[in-house]
Amino acid sequence: MGVGVKVNVWGDYALFTRPELKTERYSYDIITPSAARGILEAIYWHPGMRWIIDKIYVKNPIQFTSVRRNEVISKISKNKMLDAYNGVGKSLYICTKEEIVQRASVLLCNVSYVIEAHFEITPKAKDSDNPGKFKDIIMRRLRRGECYSMP
Repeated sequence: MGVGVKVNVWGDYALFTRPELKTERYSYDIITPSAARGILEAIYWHPGMRWIIDKIYVKNPIQFTSVRRNEVISKISKNKMLDAYNGVGKSLYICTKEEIVQRASVLLCNVSYVIEAHFEITPKAKDSDNPGKFKDIIMRRLRRGECYSMP
């Protein structure tokens, strides 16, 4: 067993998408273990360690709300951007009348969880990497509210 941490995460809204509903986004009732792992990796990721989720505590009652939004169904490709930059091809734009679609989403609202997890050292770790070093970095980032990337 590796070194453990408990992290309190919360937010006004959350969406943990159910894959079987395709275009209409509908959230699972609680945070998924892979989303919890993603949050922890956003706080601290290192190739020499691996996060393992032990428990997830749900602190607030489960509440849903629905949102309807206009979304664009296409993207401008990198090649089209380069062509437009170099003056080759058509002008760069998305016609919203043709490309817009309304999508409904069912989101969780007023969420709060405690993620209990631990990390293990992997074979990719260097000789200078150790659990104490990782734990110190993680705890410092948690106290300061810092993260490596936005989850």
